Amino acid sequence: MSDAFDESSELEQEPTFGSEASTSKAKAELVASALEQQQDIVEGEKEGEERESWDSKIMFLLATIGYAVGLGNVWRFPYLAQKNGGGAFLVPYFIMLCIQGIPIFYLELAIGQRLRKGAIGVWSQVSPYLGGIGISSAVVSYIVALYYNTIIAWCLIYLLHSFESPLPWADCPTRLYANYTYDHEPECVASSPTQFYWYRTTLQCSESVDMPENFNYHMAIALMVSWFLVYICMVQGITSSGKIVYMTAIFPYVVLIIFFFRGITLKGASDGVAHLFTPRWETLLDPVVWLEAGTQIFFSLGLAFGGLIAFSSYNPANNNCYRDALLVSLTNCGTSMFAGVVVFSVIGFKATATFDRCTEERNGLMALNRTQNLPVCDLQRELANPYSECLSISYIYRVRRLFG
Repeated sequence: MSDAFDESSELEQEPTFGSEASTSKAKAELVASALEQQQDIVEGEKEGEERESWDSKIMFLLATIGYAVGLGNVWRFPYLAQKNGGGAFLVPYFIMLCIQGIPIFYLELAIGQRLRKGAIGVWSQVSPYLGGIGISSAVVSYIVALYYNTIIAWCLIYLLHSFESPLPWADCPTRLYANYTYDHEPECVASSPTQFYWYRTTLQCSESVDMPENFNYHMAIALMVSWFLVYICMVQGITSSGKIVYMTAIFPYVVLIIFFFRGITLKGASDGVAHLFTPRWETLLDPVVWLEAGTQIFFSLGLAFGGLIAFSSYNPANNNCYRDALLVSLTNCGTSMFAGVVVFSVIGFKATATFDRCTEERNGLMALNRTQNLPVCDLQRELANPYSECLSISYIYRVRRLFG
């Protein structure tokens, strides 16, 4: 009887022993996995110790602000705001900033600072299956940098010709006709001197696809010079070239402030600003408005391009990246609204002066409006072009850091 009782007791205890053994094995595997991950992090930190660092916190902030605050603020935001409901557009804009902009901005700063690698290295270390995210962000950033360099080339051409007197886009050029008389170019008279200079002189666009123009040597030389400027900025690494951000990040704000005080004194400036911020609440029911607000947040803050990860990888591990994310994000959005006031104060003046359609489509908004019918001194005209150059160089600077 007792033997049977002992056997039954052993049978009852066996499952308990097996369960405890499996639990212990699972815990051991978890501990081993955690130790392995910790070892990877330690190795990553050892590799990161050899990585260069920013000379100061202000240099990092200026580089990040210069990267985030770009042509998307001055160029794209005013266009989207007046197109998608004026002041009503600010509602989805700030909602998207809170629910996607700041969190993702903070995420990218945090992982770059923790792992101290560029975008490709960070995502590969997070998971080998996510390495394609870093590669994709680098490829997209490089493609965008190609057209940003084109903008720099345009600005170089305008900067060179802005020292001429009179300005080449101030009046329509003359043409010699068969009867040996001079008269203004008919196409220029039908449009405007700035548009004619932009399309026919700068871009050398043909009248139709069936009439190709010759090779644009001026644009080709300007492109080579722009790439050479980028090379000069990047060749010596972050320790020395990081000082360039003092110019590329601060100078645009100086120029923007100068244009602001000049713009608000123009006749019709208040009408232009009112047109920008007067809300059309019915647009909030359009899902496209919300989509464009979210797209603008991604484009303006530079999310998912890899630049934030690269910049933060040069920070010390104990840096307060949360505070940096809030500061840069709010500065970026404030700059967008400030730039909108500047742009539409000039557009309001144009509308008052010419009684004509004042809102240009997309790329023409900045390239044409900043040079047309603006009663400013020569110094202000000459500041407009290096202003755009600094914004573009700040973007291309972060593309170089992706591969560092």
